[in-house]
Amino acid sequence: MKTWFKSGSPWIWMTAGAVSLSLISVLGLLLLIAWRGLSYFWPASVYEFQVNPEVGQPYVVIGEIYDREQVPTERLRGTGMKLEGIDSELVSRYLIKTGNREYVDLDFRWIVETEIAQREAPKGLAVFERTSDGNFYGFPVALVEDGERVAGDDLHGAIEARIDAANALRDQQAELQEGDIGKVNYQLERLRLKERSLALDGELSAEAKAEIDAERQRLEDEYRVLEKQLFKLRAQDQGDAVVVRDMRGQEVTLPIDRLLDVSFPNDMGFFAKLGRYFVQLGKFVGDDPREANTEGGVFPAIFGTVFMVMLMAVIVTPFGVVAAIYLHEYAGKNAITKVIRIAVINLAGVPSIVYGVFGLGFFVYMLGGSIDELFYPEALPNPTFGTPGVIWSALTLAILTLPVVIVSTEEGLTRIPSAVRQGSLALGATKAETLWRIVIPMASPAIMTGLILAVARAAGEVAPLMLVGVVKIAPTLPVDGNFPFVHLDRKFMHLGFHIYDVGFQSPNVEAARPLVYATAFLLVTVIVGLNITAIGIRNHLREKFRALEH
Repeated sequence: MKTWFKSGSPWIWMTAGAVSLSLISVLGLLLLIAWRGLSYFWPASVYEFQVNPEVGQPYVVIGEIYDREQVPTERLRGTGMKLEGIDSELVSRYLIKTGNREYVDLDFRWIVETEIAQREAPKGLAVFERTSDGNFYGFPVALVEDGERVAGDDLHGAIEARIDAANALRDQQAELQEGDIGKVNYQLERLRLKERSLALDGELSAEAKAEIDAERQRLEDEYRVLEKQLFKLRAQDQGDAVVVRDMRGQEVTLPIDRLLDVSFPNDMGFFAKLGRYFVQLGKFVGDDPREANTEGGVFPAIFGTVFMVMLMAVIVTPFGVVAAIYLHEYAGKNAITKVIRIAVINLAGVPSIVYGVFGLGFFVYMLGGSIDELFYPEALPNPTFGTPGVIWSALTLAILTLPVVIVSTEEGLTRIPSAVRQGSLALGATKAETLWRIVIPMASPAIMTGLILAVARAAGEVAPLMLVGVVKIAPTLPVDGNFPFVHLDRKFMHLGFHIYDVGFQSPNVEAARPLVYATAFLLVTVIVGLNITAIGIRNHLREKFRALEH
């Protein structure tokens, strides 16, 4: 045994065990997130429960089973339940999502199995996805068009066709609002700022004022025409509705313009549910959020995350590479260089929230405020760059990840044999030419490694972003069709902050929990996608410059 310990084999086994345990833990966590997140989109059956409580009148509950658990019988008796005739130590209870939140007290409710007299998944039970107030569960009774009930053999098909037509109208309205009307509003604001700028400079002559007024009048006339088109589109939905019988047994009228989708999960087979699953998944990735982020999709958060990370990578790469080249190739081997190198390494250990405070004070208030005073005085007191935005978030994360790029690049420069440099210099190349044509290409895989680590770190950071640019709901994306097309001053949404907001700030925790898993899995997927892209570029560079190493 003593010989075995002295041979070093135990330490090899311990190291291998630790690595294996870490990998299993990571894979287990990812599988848990993936399962909880992706299963959220599967169209679950909708049940009708006949509930006979120990106290009170029997009632009917319609909804989806969101969760189930085993509860000790003694704990339930402690809450006042008698549970007569129950001898088992554990009793099942179900968390039911009932929806219909404007007509019932609870959107979610627990039902103990012993109180369920009957449970079935009847055919024809519909799930309506609405623009507000969450889902609605019930049996469709009739379709109302222009205030009159329409009878038909295929009621379900007629409802689906009418909702599809309403969605097409809604898409036209959104396109009109975000496209032409948004463009006119943007031009009106630019015109207002131009007039104010001329007034501040003392150049607002009568001729310039008349020209601006004429342009404003033209835009307002155009706006009124577009507004009439919008109202006309909205009016086409008025008066149409679906009559549904809910779990109270009462008929409820749901206006068509509030319905986004309808499904009949109890009538679906496996392949129909599979198709529905991918439709729901696509809507989650491609739609905008609704109802305080607890409904709808996360497309603005995906776009904001990727855009901010790419902008950060563009900023941090040249700064990090130049700093590493200076430290390794030009700086003297003295105490000052050692102190700088130690400081760079220690910067990687500074808490990220400290970077956020620094970014808020230096970038937003000092730098952004100065830019507003110099270049955007006509917009004051409303700040343009003197407020949190995507450019300040990218800069803050660039400083946060700068040590990673510097250290990685410097390690790559260290691995290049000195004979390569000396050979290039001996052939008559200058030091700059040697760096540009020999050293940097050979170190490019190490630079990409640093960038991969920086992207992974930046994409997952949330704390500093809460101070320098990320918001709960961003009305517009940082990129649109209005000049200059890329708006670096705008606030943005981020997947990491979305997880925090939905998980810890949501008024309905039960509804938000699957969304947290789904968004977390999406964030991991985005980070993996960015890293795979960078790894592919690194491998390509490594193969391209492999000949220089020999």
